[in-house]
Amino acid sequence: MHWAIETLVAFIGGVSFSVLFNTPTRTLISCGLVGTSGYMVHSMYVGFGGDPVQATFFGAFVIAIAAHLLARSYRMPMIIFSVSGIIMLVPGSRAFNAMLNVVENDYLSALSYAGEALMISGAIAMGLVFAEVFMQLIFNLLRTRKSKKQASL
Repeated sequence: MHWAIETLVAFIGGVSFSVLFNTPTRTLISCGLVGTSGYMVHSMYVGFGGDPVQATFFGAFVIAIAAHLLARSYRMPMIIFSVSGIIMLVPGSRAFNAMLNVVENDYLSALSYAGEALMISGAIAMGLVFAEVFMQLIFNLLRTRKSKKQASL
């Protein structure tokens, strides 16, 4: 039951941020599914004992792949689909705890939270970039195969 509730909340979060960013109404369900897929990859990786930074990388990678494919099928910019999904992976609570510990003069804890927030933010960026490079390689490979096939006919 825990996974079902978490999936539903992730979907609602993805759709809500899509509405907030004024995405077209025909893409709302897809944006919610992109956010849900990335968050569930992240949640499962952490649930099975994985590192939160690595989990964020894989979640961002899945979000970017799904956003890229949906952008091609809807013929819309990729950012429409990726932003609503990435929002769920942003380390807001860690950044908040870092600032809270600075105010409370607990600088070691603040540094720990801030470092973790920075690493997670970097993992989000790396996941997006790696997925973009991966998709470009795949599409170039498919394009060259198609052109070779047509040339042989």
